[in-house]
Amino acid sequence: MRCLSLFVSAVLLCVVPAVAADEVPGIGPLLHGSVTDFAKTLPADIRFLNDPASIETFFAALDGEPPDWPTVYGRGHHDPAHDERLFNLNRERDAKRIGNPALQTRIAFVWSGELSRFDSEVGGYSVALGPVFTATSWGMVRFKPEDVPGDLRVVPNAQQAHRVQRSIERGEPVELVVIFIGRLIPEESIVYDFSHDQEGMGLIMPFVRVEQVQYLQAR
Repeated sequence: MRCLSLFVSAVLLCVVPAVAADEVPGIGPLLHGSVTDFAKTLPADIRFLNDPASIETFFAALDGEPPDWPTVYGRGHHDPAHDERLFNLNRERDAKRIGNPALQTRIAFVWSGELSRFDSEVGGYSVALGPVFTATSWGMVRFKPEDVPGDLRVVPNAQQAHRVQRSIERGEPVELVVIFIGRLIPEESIVYDFSHDQEGMGLIMPFVRVEQVQYLQAR
């Protein structure tokens, strides 16, 4: 098992380095392994924000402490001052965040993905995306990738392609972990809002300018 783990790590290490300027960032190979193994292969300057603890630590470096959500929420969406308090929260935190070195940190986060139709031009499969919500002590977190390549494609090797095609033909979903790597957008780095699904729950949306995309079929 140790040999297998080392092999998986070695394979992942080969594909994580920065994408060259003339490459297409939205087209990539299909990696196999655990998310934990993938995280170990990331360069030291990338923070993998994939669990509540890592996200909370990153937010603390950016904004110090969580918002006082009950005060901001007040009597809810029908409270006349509700929108103003939310607006002021975002404006004040944006101003305090200016010059914070954490804004320049490269981060990685995950969305869910699923393979769909085959694209013969690139020899790969289209990817349908879905956001991942993470419950933290700061509120519910949903990362928002910006500048996502419009033509996301996974290019499996021959053995992978055979398995993928058989699954699709049987109507079985081929699920992926899609890893985005990039930096917060300085002028709109984090937006604080309220969840539309649960009354009074804070929703935090970091906006990330995407530099790389990786596709992982997790085990």
